[in-house]
Amino acid sequence: MQRRQWWATLALTAIATVTTAAYASTAQGNYPSAPITMIVPFAAGSGTDAVARAVGQKLGERLQQPVIVDNRAGANAQIAAGLVAKAKPDGYTLFMTTNTSHSANPWLVKSLKYDPIKDFTPIARVGELPFALAVHPSVPADSVQALIDYAKANPGKLSYATPNSTSLVASETLRFLSKTDIVGVPYKSSPQALTDLMGNQVQMYVVDLGSGWSMLKTDRVRTLAVTAAKGSKILPNVPPIGKTLPGFDITSWNGIFAPAGTPPEVVNKINTALQAVLADEAVQKQLEQIGFEVWPTKTPQEFAQYVSEQLAYWGRLVKQADIPAQ
Repeated sequence: MQRRQWWATLALTAIATVTTAAYASTAQGNYPSAPITMIVPFAAGSGTDAVARAVGQKLGERLQQPVIVDNRAGANAQIAAGLVAKAKPDGYTLFMTTNTSHSANPWLVKSLKYDPIKDFTPIARVGELPFALAVHPSVPADSVQALIDYAKANPGKLSYATPNSTSLVASETLRFLSKTDIVGVPYKSSPQALTDLMGNQVQMYVVDLGSGWSMLKTDRVRTLAVTAAKGSKILPNVPPIGKTLPGFDITSWNGIFAPAGTPPEVVNKINTALQAVLADEAVQKQLEQIGFEVWPTKTPQEFAQYVSEQLAYWGRLVKQADIPAQ
């Protein structure tokens, strides 16, 4: 027992020594001098996870230190956000997250345990994971307008899956703007929601291309539209919902943050490395294959402004659709 305690103490001491040394090195301008952890708020295999691993590998090569992806899924990104908010602001803990934690949760969660603005240092927007409106082939609709007409003729008959905040807000916004009676069904994961769409347990699903890309190219579901008003480079022939419902514009953005108080020189160094990674055509093509569109901000200040604007915009969406906080 004493030997085990001795080894445990030795291990903790070693970790503390490495962390302290890394922090001291950062303060001296030698960042990075140790591996970097990139926390992802969703499970392995999710769209954000795939982006984090692709970008993290290339970022590590640029910074000459490995970037280790750490999946901390749960509570709709709240667990991961809380961990990053409390982490040491030394540049060795990064947060690759989405609008879920920084745009939607503040309006959908009653007692949020982190502040999306005060607790984080924005580094760069990476891009966006487009969402598409898909229906089961049994639904007699080949356009958004046809879907609306069918829903109005059959109130309460259609149900839609909501495994994440983007699906929820997009579906509820569609319901509100179209004045239709469709029923939301909550899900814990995107893969299960997609499985049930294909099985006709639900008839409609606003799905992210990261998890649904392969199925959207088959006849097992019918893709009607994309959620972003500007359309999608990946689905150029699929119209935006906004063409039928003016004002509809929802984008699932993806970006990288550090804890609040991270030194500006560290933030700028990471940002510079990220710009080079995201400008690489090979990286862009790799991300496009998983349904992700690279769309970076140039400076941390530009990203901070974007995050602030998106927070306000999602607040208007949630209030407009009268979605209650849980």
